[in-house]
Amino acid sequence: MILLAVLLLVNAVFNVLVWPTFYRRVARDERARDANGRPTRFLIVHAVLIGAALLLALVSAIAAIVALVLL
Repeated sequence: MILLAVLLLVNAVFNVLVWPTFYRRVARDERARDANGRPTRFLIVHAVLIGAALLLALVSAIAAIVALVLL
């Protein structure tokens, strides 16, 4: 059970460290905005995927904490 909790925490930390950095790179990409400065599908799709990854990181962290508390 402890190994599972540690793996969930490692997953959460990895996602929190990696995805925001990736989002900054995507947001600066020339494909992220059209000529009028509006977000393109490229930016929107990546933002949704990154948001989902960060949500999973939060769920992983909560599950790990619950698992450790219940031990």
